[in-house]
Amino acid sequence: MGHLRFSLRTALAVTVAALLPGCEGYQLGSSRPAAMEGVRSVAVPVFHNETQLPRSSVLITNRVVRQFQVDGAYRVTDSSAADVIVRGTIRPLKRTQLRADRFNTLRTIEQEVRLVLDYSIEARNGAVLTAGTVDGSSSFLPDANWQRSESQGIDEAAARMAEQLVSQLSEGWGSADLPANQVLRGFPDRPNPARRLLR
Repeated sequence: MGHLRFSLRTALAVTVAALLPGCEGYQLGSSRPAAMEGVRSVAVPVFHNETQLPRSSVLITNRVVRQFQVDGAYRVTDSSAADVIVRGTIRPLKRTQLRADRFNTLRTIEQEVRLVLDYSIEARNGAVLTAGTVDGSSSFLPDANWQRSESQGIDEAAARMAEQLVSQLSEGWGSADLPANQVLRGFPDRPNPARRLLR
């Protein structure tokens, strides 16, 4: 029995050793995009709002600030002290009916809301370091108070959009590192602002 245990341990050790070379160069943890190297602090002024929804710009901006604080890769401070400034424009809210009443197609059973943010990262001297587009969506079942249901859906969509933005800037995932001609799916008329800002 002891010999069997020894053989199993030996086999396991050999298997692990064989797998390690394939992992060479892989590192756990975040890997910031090149444009954010050396950045330690960010400022997030209230985003420009094209949604026509009252106070939504403050809601979405606060979600982004909160996500930066949760992530911890960058310290949030005011514009006069920050290494870079995160500027953004919130596009008009996109609403999509996912399910309708089978007897009345005008009556929505399930609705989706989608937020899209065009952002740019500016240095203290005004130079644009990088730019991109992020989005977030959420579905909800409207109740008697449609406005309340939609507000909750927008808040959830804003949280998801903020996660995507912070992930791009702290870990290098997403459109911040994509080619400048990248176009956001579903919005062919709105090219990635990196193409416009980084020329």
